[in-house]
Amino acid sequence: MLIATDLCKSYGALAAVSGVSFRVNAGEIVGLLGPNGAGKTTTVSMLCGLVTPDSGTVVVTPGAAVAGGPAPVVLEPGDPMRAKRHIGLVPQEIALYEEMGAEANLRLMGALYGVAEPLLSRRVGEALALVGLADRAREKPAKFSGGMKRRLNIACALVHDPDVLLLDEPTVGVDPQSRNAIFDNLEGLRSRGKAMLYTTHYMEEAERLCDRIVVVDHGRVIAADTRENLLKLGPSLEAVFLQLTGQGLRDGA
Repeated sequence: MLIATDLCKSYGALAAVSGVSFRVNAGEIVGLLGPNGAGKTTTVSMLCGLVTPDSGTVVVTPGAAVAGGPAPVVLEPGDPMRAKRHIGLVPQEIALYEEMGAEANLRLMGALYGVAEPLLSRRVGEALALVGLADRAREKPAKFSGGMKRRLNIACALVHDPDVLLLDEPTVGVDPQSRNAIFDNLEGLRSRGKAMLYTTHYMEEAERLCDRIVVVDHGRVIAADTRENLLKLGPSLEAVFLQLTGQGLRDGA
């Protein structure tokens, strides 16, 4: 459902991303792993249209296209919304209006994507139920715990029913119970055929969730395979990751 081909992005003399290519299929979670400064966030930003690549393409295939419906959509710099309607982004930073109720946040996000009534009310209810916040719909995120905010952040990315979900470290700073609830949500979405790209620094998360894993370093893909095949290279995914990227400390985003 998502195909990235030869993505490149430089900032002056710094090549943040150099020829990154991979795909995410329907009903699959692909882990995007890499040390700090490896190019993960820049890659995700290009995939969702926040950053325009210097070269390369991003193609999104709507779910209906798999069944013979609309054709795949290229994320074009001049008309990104055609593809963005099929993409949901869960950013690393919490992106909520703290003084608006949870339901109001979802209604706003849905309206921005052009979802109208009565479909909007149904989507809002479904998204809140999925993340376990249906009974807190009128409460403001300012009163929520960190885990509840993270779950609402995911609901906001789902309210327009995207085919592709991009999750940039969605469990940062949450307690084990909230992390487990988020994992359950994502596994449910996978069973419904959603295509998900998941970035994380927690190797145990990738081991639990990801069907395939793409490792990037210095802006390039250095490994891409199924979780099972990568685990043949070492006793754990963390050991394999350190083997591929080195054990030196990294500073950077």
